[in-house]
Amino acid sequence: MRWEARTLPTVEAWTGRETRALRQALRMSIRDFAENLGVSERTVSKWEAGREAVHPRPEMQAALDTVLSRAGSQAADRFVSTTNRAVPQHHPVSSGYRVQSHKFIPVYIGASAAAELAAQEAFKSRHHEWLEVTVAGLPHPEGTCTAHVFACGVVVLHVMQELHFPTLAALAAWRYATYEEDVPWTAGQVAGLLSPPPSSEPVAPEYVLSMYVLKESAWTGDELENALRLMSLPSVLVNRRAQPRPEPVDDHVERRLLAQGFAQPSVQPFGVHGVSLGFASWAGLAYHAISPEQALMVDDLVSCEVDVQMLWAYCRHIQRQVEDGRDPDMPPEFGWRFLRAAHSRLTTARARETTQHCMMRDAALSTSGLPARLMQAQIALRETAELSGRVDA
Repeated sequence: MRWEARTLPTVEAWTGRETRALRQALRMSIRDFAENLGVSERTVSKWEAGREAVHPRPEMQAALDTVLSRAGSQAADRFVSTTNRAVPQHHPVSSGYRVQSHKFIPVYIGASAAAELAAQEAFKSRHHEWLEVTVAGLPHPEGTCTAHVFACGVVVLHVMQELHFPTLAALAAWRYATYEEDVPWTAGQVAGLLSPPPSSEPVAPEYVLSMYVLKESAWTGDELENALRLMSLPSVLVNRRAQPRPEPVDDHVERRLLAQGFAQPSVQPFGVHGVSLGFASWAGLAYHAISPEQALMVDDLVSCEVDVQMLWAYCRHIQRQVEDGRDPDMPPEFGWRFLRAAHSRLTTARARETTQHCMMRDAALSTSGLPARLMQAQIALRETAELSGRVDA
């Protein structure tokens, strides 16, 4: 869609966030952007750092309006895809859809560092069927964040945001853009909680996994199912070669995928007819409750993903040690028997579990590849234990 064919966006009040989005959409450095506005670089940097701060000078607001109005079509599209990412709930919307975004960002910090965090006053024990975990809320600029600290040495940050977008491609582009910020933000948050930070290796999250819960739908019938499939694997809706960051595909590509379907073997369904629609892939999950009274609760989905991502990160730490040519060194209480128990609990249905719970867990496990990683990590830890004489050969 050409920019000229649609209404120019209106910015009621330019904050630091919109200013930064405009500068990045124009592909300008802080220096060039400052010169264009006739202000100092320090003014731009300070303004962007404030994020929510509104510039008090009316002439500066007008100058930014002018810069936006003169932006080319591609720059304007980039600005829209970024700034449409989170509409407050009190803001009336007349089109698009509403989705609840859940991001899971795991990082391995070690058992001793995890014990330090768990002992802090802000962290409270949470009942869990089989794992020792404490939780605490952390400040987040655009949503809520809960830190889950597991005694085995993994922290999983769960970030929840309420979003509204005009297209699925806009959501996909937002996902890629914010991932670049989420990883260093998580590293900073976790490192800031530790005093001093762990010396063995830096706090370094490797990835972000997303889950989208569709709250208000813009589609019906087959299009609704196709939309959920696309949410679970949104990479087809972005141009990943665009620089400096991926951009949404043209509208006609999204319309074609919604109408004709999106057949992808790696996407696994887990919904129940007439009750819910759910899809999982390596990239994430998407879920919509058709009948909320009968469907899974969001907390059920979150709890499952927190466990899966915790164990994935734990196994990844073991894998890195093996690939570095070292025997994996983990606390005995979190050795191969701990992973054997985790594998059993995650892959075996509980007596009180519903069919929906089983299907959801199976989809999350199979698409993440976690069962195979658990087995590999278990074997590596058992071999190390045998060599050290801690178990019988």
